[in-house]
Amino acid sequence: MSSRFLSRLRLRWLPLMCMALLIVGLPVGCSVLQQKERELVFRIEPGTAGWYTGLPKAVQEFELKPASFKPGQNIHAWWYPAAKKDAPAILYLHGVRWNLTGQLFRIEQLHALGYSVLAIDYRGFGQSHGELPSETTVYEDARVAWERFQTLQPDPSKRLIYGHSLGGAVAIDLAAELGKQVPLPVRGLVIESTFTSLADVATAVANTSLPVRWLLSQKFDSIDKIADIHMPLLVVHGLDDRYVPPRFSEQLFKAALEPKRLLLVPGASHNNSMSLAGRSYGQALDKLMQAQMPAQVVTHSTGRNGDS
Repeated sequence: MSSRFLSRLRLRWLPLMCMALLIVGLPVGCSVLQQKERELVFRIEPGTAGWYTGLPKAVQEFELKPASFKPGQNIHAWWYPAAKKDAPAILYLHGVRWNLTGQLFRIEQLHALGYSVLAIDYRGFGQSHGELPSETTVYEDARVAWERFQTLQPDPSKRLIYGHSLGGAVAIDLAAELGKQVPLPVRGLVIESTFTSLADVATAVANTSLPVRWLLSQKFDSIDKIADIHMPLLVVHGLDDRYVPPRFSEQLFKAALEPKRLLLVPGASHNNSMSLAGRSYGQALDKLMQAQMPAQVVTHSTGRNGDS
């Protein structure tokens, strides 16, 4: 069976299983449901991706072990510095299924565009040890990575956050939190092939009329957070994405505040928008770096500091 069919089958089982356990109403059903739901959401593939051929020599590997983690838990990270010492840097947050070994092709493309890249595996993925991931833990892991990211690129005007697929929801959550700070500690946000909420994408792919939103414990409600990021935004989506319909990115774009840019890539699937967009992708990133900061950020900063 094709991977596309299996992915659709898994997503169809998710709302059906939720409804079955809701009807049964057994106390044990809640914990069983949440465990199974998380397994279906993250779909972690063990080992290395089949197309992975090894790390470039310049990549530095290290572990993040904050005091808040349980014994034995860690976040495995890659730091791929650009050739230019003061180059802008990207915090890379990946989606479900594949660990960092399955992300290298996209990380290398960002590096080739002149960016340093810090990429992490959430706990439970790859060499990051921990329990089965949840919405809560991946948000926590992104914040841990952010703390290290600030030391690797100390200039806030040269920091970008990037999230692919479900990683887009993680990136939006982090950006919304950082958007509360004055001055803003990050230059902008890039989200690619992502969605409005997990319930929306599960409903669309499973083609169900079940009240999925009320049954899922993992929400990833990006549509409720996107207006709070208060930073330049680039939204990217392939028009031939069969996993996450591009209309979700269009809805996120519509809900976001200026400055913002939408890059829809003809013929691109869920995973190859960056390569098919070619020069347009690099140009969109350049414009993001040059975009004027949102008016409310400038206003808040002026009000606090008393200068212009």
